[in-house]
Amino acid sequence: MNVTLVFLAVIFAIAAWWLSRQRLFSKPWLEVGHAHDPRPRGRPSIPPAKIGLGVFLAVVAALFSLFISAYFMRMASTDWWSTPMPKILWLNTAILALGSLLLHAARVTAEQHRDEASRTAMIAALAAGLAFLAGQVFAWRELTDAGFLLADNPANSFFYMISGMHGLHILGGLFALTRVIVKTRTGPMGEKAVLSITLCATYWHFMLAVWLVLYALFSGWANDFVELCRSLLT
Repeated sequence: MNVTLVFLAVIFAIAAWWLSRQRLFSKPWLEVGHAHDPRPRGRPSIPPAKIGLGVFLAVVAALFSLFISAYFMRMASTDWWSTPMPKILWLNTAILALGSLLLHAARVTAEQHRDEASRTAMIAALAAGLAFLAGQVFAWRELTDAGFLLADNPANSFFYMISGMHGLHILGGLFALTRVIVKTRTGPMGEKAVLSITLCATYWHFMLAVWLVLYALFSGWANDFVELCRSLLT
């Protein structure tokens, strides 16, 4: 439970920082401006899509925090032994990070009106996402071939469940990215297209951060951090 509180505190702190950057906490009635326009000059209102994405990411963060909390609580059982991490997960992590960099490049080039470069970066990011999912499937097959089955060990069950849930969220992100690619395949990219690319990039950065936390969890690197948190909270 203490681990969950710490994780949620970190996530909410990041969310608060992100929302403050989007001026969601601003008070337009206190801003200096014209009486007929409550918004200050040069500060456009926040697109509803950004607010919706922020709320959705907060829910996803809460979901994975519950998974992580359950993982740590189950680790205390006597029938628990760690699941070995396939080496391909290193490659999968690098591919996911590459997809994040490509979507960042797609956003920057779209803002610079370099439409072809942005489209190329988005297609490459889509390919990276598919490669990541394929790599996760290979990791699962490697574990099952080595005898680490779903029902043999609670650690195996948690690994398959949590990594599978993360993979489903990546699949959803790929679906959204595909829609953006299709809608922007021809013609100049306007503000709406740039916003869509920005949302995809933000989502991808978030899922990369979640995967890094999960990989540290599965690999055992997070144990020292958890022990530190427990010592601070007890």
